[in-house]
Amino acid sequence: MTFRSDEIQMKRYQSGDEAAIQLPVSYDDWRERAKQILAAGPFGYVHGAAGAGDTKRSNVDAFQKYRIRPRVCCDISKCDISIQLFGQKQPVPFLLAPIGVNTILHSEGEVGPAKAAAKLGVPYILSNVSSIPLEKIAETMGEHTRWFQLYPPKNRELTKSFLSRAEQAGFSAIVVTVDSTLLGWRETDLSNAFLPFLTGQGMGNYFTDPVFCSQLKQPPHENIKEAVKLALDEGNNTCFTWKELDFIRQQTKLPLLIKGITHPDDAVMALEHGVDGLIVSNHGGRQLDGAVATLDVLPSICEAVNGKVPVLMDSGIRRGADILKAIALGASAVLIGRPYAYALAVAGQSGVEEVIQHLIAETELQLAISGRHAIHEVDSSLIIKVQ
Repeated sequence: MTFRSDEIQMKRYQSGDEAAIQLPVSYDDWRERAKQILAAGPFGYVHGAAGAGDTKRSNVDAFQKYRIRPRVCCDISKCDISIQLFGQKQPVPFLLAPIGVNTILHSEGEVGPAKAAAKLGVPYILSNVSSIPLEKIAETMGEHTRWFQLYPPKNRELTKSFLSRAEQAGFSAIVVTVDSTLLGWRETDLSNAFLPFLTGQGMGNYFTDPVFCSQLKQPPHENIKEAVKLALDEGNNTCFTWKELDFIRQQTKLPLLIKGITHPDDAVMALEHGVDGLIVSNHGGRQLDGAVATLDVLPSICEAVNGKVPVLMDSGIRRGADILKAIALGASAVLIGRPYAYALAVAGQSGVEEVIQHLIAETELQLAISGRHAIHEVDSSLIIKVQ
């Protein structure tokens, strides 16, 4: 059997001297290349975090508390990194996380990662604040797996409209993000005076929504300032409670996941309110400075859920080793964020494809060299805590 990682690695090795001008390999190199290309505002929007950045650093540092403990003399001639999510087989144990306003990174906007995900069979979670409307992304992806992430608006009719549009466009799950009903204190963005929504970017779904537009005195293109103000006001939903989640649950038959859980008590509450899955996340450290790292709280949340629903995790995933460690601690799958955002900035769709292929290859190799031939074999015996 030829591993996908073999093909990906050999293509790179055989390129010889051309490798010097190819796309980056490491996460750090992607980030640095993006920094060279982007203006300070867009780069800071992706790279920055809340406050002093302690949560963002903790997300990454948490993985260093664990080491992989490989087994040897195992038959690894076949390697399967596919998983099952909501009755569907997915070829890889990761999804592309919802990242909004992609037009600040590349002219392709969300079409770039959508095409890359569809081409390589990776599920894509479209952000509610995408610059490209969800219907266009659905058209781009065809029959490939896509989920829709919702920042719950104050207006229930607008909520219903977003959910209805997502269902009609073939999105197969809804991800409700609950940790950003207020915008965090982001020092980098404040220093750059950069909030892309103010220029209408990231408003693709709002500006094409009939319920939203019916609340405006003028169409968005005639008075963008008024339209942006209304959209931002809808997003600052500080009244969102479990009761509001119940309302969303009643509006859709699609699998419903709640994103932003870092406390086991909230995980239990989410189950009581009918969610079908959890995403352990602290918004990549962009919301609450000094918060717990997602990997640190993952085991307690998995214990609280006790296998009743899938538990996914994001924030801090950079490499294949991180993916295996998260799965060993109980995650059903993980979400990839900043790595593909930087790649999008560097090379559009082809950059995202490159990052996805690298993650596939590295995860496959990490699994095999650890002595496992299938991702479902990964459990806590794979790792040891060192501090």
